[in-house]
Amino acid sequence: MILVTGATGTVGREVVRGLPANLRVRVMTRDPAKAAGMFPGAEVVVGDYTDPPSLARALQGVRTAFLVTTRVDGDDDARFVSAARAAGVRRVVKLSAAGVLDPGADDLITHRQRANEDLLRGCGLQWTLLRPRAFMSNSLSWAGSVRHERTVRALYGMSPNACVDPRDIAEVAVRVLTEEGHAGCAYTLTGPEALTAVGQTRELGRLLGIPLRFEELTPDQARVALGGRCPLPVVEALLAGAERQRAGAKAHVEDTVSTLTGRPARSFRQWAQDHLEAFTPPPGGADPRR
Repeated sequence: MILVTGATGTVGREVVRGLPANLRVRVMTRDPAKAAGMFPGAEVVVGDYTDPPSLARALQGVRTAFLVTTRVDGDDDARFVSAARAAGVRRVVKLSAAGVLDPGADDLITHRQRANEDLLRGCGLQWTLLRPRAFMSNSLSWAGSVRHERTVRALYGMSPNACVDPRDIAEVAVRVLTEEGHAGCAYTLTGPEALTAVGQTRELGRLLGIPLRFEELTPDQARVALGGRCPLPVVEALLAGAERQRAGAKAHVEDTVSTLTGRPARSFRQWAQDHLEAFTPPPGGADPRR
């Protein structure tokens, strides 16, 4: 039995879809209504990291688990690992972040990821760490302004990031979850090239067949924009990460996706082509004067 946490999230849902149909798969979610009908053939269980009995039920009979946690406070990873040991789980595959390798990264999010990696390495279970760069799907946050204003707004538009397609992360995760030989390994996952927001804007414009404008946000403007959807400590961590990106800390490209899957990592153009509908202006077109 394979348990997938975060199954309704960006990577988790692709992991579930990519697992072979002949395997027993269980997905853990806090909101079963959200998962209803999403994963035919998988068992859906209600579970919450803050509810140890629910973790025990979710982990019963599980051999391998895919662990995704997003809170930067609390002890979600510790609770899960403790429950996994008690349930007799053999292996945990953890979704971490590439920033843990950057000695200059001392923000809250990176501190938490490093602590969770240390926890997993010392827990007595087999472990594998997946460390992706930023998701290409983060650019979906521009979809509304592209559709209605033909505009992308972002901080530090010329800073490069070797962002990765979440589907590639998921494909690597499926390999690690279903194959032997990955215990004790940590894999950094990137796309095939380092991209800037300005470059992504140009690519989206070419695919859409319309000119797009790029507007650079100031740090204060970015703080306000991020504050609309993230707690303040997370906002400050993201801004610190943007500063490191501007300094070139996120531009290095790895060939791990190719090595583990046998094919090249997907480009941003491929990702954007497959998600172009999200950016397409409504009938009647966008108003470029807005």
